[in-house]
Amino acid sequence: MVNLAATMENVIHLSIGQPDFPCPKHIVDAYIHALQEGKTGYTMDAGLPELLKELASYYSARTGREITEDNILVTTGATEAMYLSISVTAAPGRQFLIPDPCFPLYAPLVRMHGGEVKSIPTRAEHGHQLDPQEVIDAIGPRTFAIILNSPSNPTGTVYPPETIEAIVQEAAYQGVKVISDEVYDHLLLDDLEYASVLGHASDLDHVMIASSFSKTFSMAGLRIGWVISSQGTIKMLRRYHMFTTTVANTPSQWAGIAALRGGNACIDEMVKEYRRRRDRIVQLVSEAPHMTGYWPQGGFFIFPSLPPHTNASNVALRMLEEIGVCVVPGEAFGESCTNSLRISYSTSIEKIEEAFERMIPWLAKQDL
Repeated sequence: MVNLAATMENVIHLSIGQPDFPCPKHIVDAYIHALQEGKTGYTMDAGLPELLKELASYYSARTGREITEDNILVTTGATEAMYLSISVTAAPGRQFLIPDPCFPLYAPLVRMHGGEVKSIPTRAEHGHQLDPQEVIDAIGPRTFAIILNSPSNPTGTVYPPETIEAIVQEAAYQGVKVISDEVYDHLLLDDLEYASVLGHASDLDHVMIASSFSKTFSMAGLRIGWVISSQGTIKMLRRYHMFTTTVANTPSQWAGIAALRGGNACIDEMVKEYRRRRDRIVQLVSEAPHMTGYWPQGGFFIFPSLPPHTNASNVALRMLEEIGVCVVPGEAFGESCTNSLRISYSTSIEKIEEAFERMIPWLAKQDL
């Protein structure tokens, strides 16, 4: 669909999965300064010591638990962080519980390493919230790990503290690992307490937390992420990391230090605008025929459903071809949501309104 859209004119993209804001100037300046200073060689394989120190201080203050440099591995974005976390744990005979829908990286990686995926479906009519009891009931003798993502891509759902607490504590009790993708952790659009797995785990031995600068500071192309876990797990992940990407981008790591030291004013401005767009797009989805929406509380996605048994891939393709609006069909994110569409509001409110000016009358004509 993206390739097709590239051949067309006047396409409105509600498909973008990265911030549309410029990277803040003080971060760009730090990147340029690193280049000018000749900081273009390899760092330590675990990451630039100065960045590890800043991340440890940041997470210790934010979560109230002591995090040291030895608990962190700097990676090439959160994608490598999740890749490593899953690669070192997935194996034949090991079952992973994964919410459905979810980001398309997780399940294929589990299966590539011989593991088994057991999906926990969520629904738009329930805000795509995960029922912790359903997750706990799904744990069986072959369950090795649970993968969480809050705020979620593609749904924008934020799991409340009681959900995280219940899952993490039961997982620890049963010896099940929890791998948490927290890349959208600062993009909270309502007055919520962010529930990081770090803040609810009794220890770090059974958890791995992945995050990055990509979404928080609009640094997606600079490719700096990290994993937080026990010292033993980080040592193991470092061996995989050395033979995957060797080290993360060195000037980008210096830019990351500037991001952490520069305060949250730039984040607050982005979140304020995302909130304005979220409010508008929820209203527009409610006005769109055949769409069931809800209230996403984080990130910059909404994942409305179409009537049951609708092939959303066909709908999305025809929508692109006939009215020039590009969204992502639900089947990209799981097996339980083939009647859903991921709509990104990481674009201007004017573009969002123009897209729905095309979509609403077009959907009204469809027999779904």
